[in-house]
Amino acid sequence: MTKFMGFKYEELEIGQAHETVHTITAEDIQRFAEVSGDHNPLHMSDEYAATTIFEKRIAHGALTASYISGILGNDLPGPGSIFVGLNLRFRRPVYIGDTVTARAEIAEKKDRGNRVILKIECIVDGKRAITGDAEVVAPSREA
Repeated sequence: MTKFMGFKYEELEIGQAHETVHTITAEDIQRFAEVSGDHNPLHMSDEYAATTIFEKRIAHGALTASYISGILGNDLPGPGSIFVGLNLRFRRPVYIGDTVTARAEIAEKKDRGNRVILKIECIVDGKRAITGDAEVVAPSREA
């Protein structure tokens, strides 16, 4: 079996997309807090979160958004791509036990610099939790 080496800029097409599915766990939140240093009690404490508008613990927005990074680095464009920009809007909370579908779709190609703009979203129960766009530099066949 050959290892996936990603898409080269010349192989990418507008509308090409990839999605992944992840279920948020308490362990995911704990590990993300350890790595990021973000120990906000909204994410870490059931007791505290119960006193907020969310009524229970929510996942870090950056944890949910990190699934987009996984797509860009592993799948579309994939290995060799360079993540250079990200604009996000956090539209609704993501809770422990929620299943997140992260999706990236090529919206634009800029030949100068092999830049690709991707529309991104993270969806829970058919509703967008995160929307935005990402910019990457895709490797070229000539590189």
